[in-house]
Formats: sequence, structure tokens, C-alpha cells
Amino acid sequence: MDYLIAADNLKDRVILVTGAGDGIGREAAIHYAAHGATVILLGRTVAKLEAVYDEIEKKGGKQPAIVPLDLMGATKQHYLDMVETIKQQFGRLDGVLHNAGLLGALSPIDHIEEAIFDDVMQVNVKAQLLLTQAILPLIKQSPDGRIIFTSSTVGHSGRAFWGTYAISKFATEGMMQVLADELSDTAVNVNAINPGGTRTGMRAQAFPAEDARLLKTPQEIMPLYLYLMGPESRKVSGQCIDAQPHRKPGISCEEE
Repeated sequence: MDYLIAADNLKDRVILVTGAGDGIGREAAIHYAAHGATVILLGRTVAKLEAVYDEIEKKGGKQPAIVPLDLMGATKQHYLDMVETIKQQFGRLDGVLHNAGLLGALSPIDHIEEAIFDDVMQVNVKAQLLLTQAILPLIKQSPDGRIIFTSSTVGHSGRAFWGTYAISKFATEGMMQVLADELSDTAVNVNAINPGGTRTGMRAQAFPAEDARLLKTPQEIMPLYLYLMGPESRKVSGQCIDAQPHRKPGISCEEE
């Protein structure tokens, strides 16, 4: 699908991107900045965040901010403190892209290790819940707020051996739908994106023998990320949209 997006569709918006140091999060942050947003880069590796920061400034974007935070160990208070800092520094928050995620290990259900399951749920579900709770009071003040979750093909159609990750993404889609319904009478839209098969580190971890050259790059799927974060999607909420529509309606591309 072609998305008609203005060159400055994110002008004057403040957008938080999790997992902003690499892959899709990095590309989204750079694209949001290129379209006028002030971007807050959240991730666990400072060097990667600094590289994205430099790239944004090099391309003439507004000065971004860096939030070094490991979602694995972050507490509710960490998120509350972060939002207070955003409020003091920028006075507003207009969008959040929940991009950070953990794959875990692919295995049959009866071989899922409890520790790995807990780690994936912590990063992919609990951290997103706590972060969302923290930002809601601020983002509700935006005249055109956006919250975007990251789902997956296996988040709406279960697949053998993807148990832990799939369960986390089913939970993600459920969280998105519940929140979208709760915010239906506000100016905040809530959606999810299934990136599809994309040339990222997580994809390489899941499919090590795959020829990555056959996959879309994160840059190639950015139109949907810009569309859902901007004013063009004002009437879209409660949807999980495939960045790479598949052959049949309702069937998505291969896992990210």
C-alpha cells in the first residue's frame, strides 16, 4: 500500500522510540527526525544510541535526546522518572514507538525454559505495560497522540516452536486492542505494526541460514511507521497492520 505522507508530517512532535539503537528502531528514529520530530532515543547500549544521535544531527534533524535504559531490569519508578524528565525538558510527548523486543529461544512448548520465558515476557510485555502506564498522563495532553506497538505474524497466527515469542506478541496485540478501546474517546490513537520479514539482527537470529539479501530493509518499510505516527492516520486506531501485505487477505508476511 502507498501512504501519502507530508515531508513535515511530524513537525514539532516529540516522539519516544524504544530499541532505537539498531534495526527498525534506529531507522524509525532517523525517519521521524527527518520528518520534523524531536526524537527521544531509548535503548540499553549507549554507543549505539550515540551513533543514531549523530546521524540525526548530521542530516539536519532537531537535537534528539538519549535515554539509556535496559528494559530487562527497569522498574515502574524508572519509567515515571523518565517521563518526568521528558515533561521538564520538552513539555510534551506526542508519540511512542514500542519497538524493543526479545526473541528468546525457539523450541516446542514442552521444552520452554522458565527463565527464558520470564525474560521475554519482561521485555516484550511487562516493560511495555509499565512504560505505557507512565506515559499516558502526558501523551493524553497531546492534540494528536500516537502509541504504536510492534507485533508479528506469530502474534496473530500461532506457529510451532515459536511459543514464547508468539505468546508475547499475542499479549502485545491484546494490550494494543484494550488500550485503543479505552482511549477511543481521546485524541490518542493506538495501533500495532507487523514488520514482516525484515533484514534485522532478530531475523538473523531466528533464521541464521536465510539469505538476508532477499529481505526488505528497515528503510523500505518506513512509510507505514511514518503514516501511523503522523496526522494522516487520524482515523486509524485499534489495528494491527502488516508492513508487507501478503498474498491472501488476513495472512501476513514471514516473521520479522
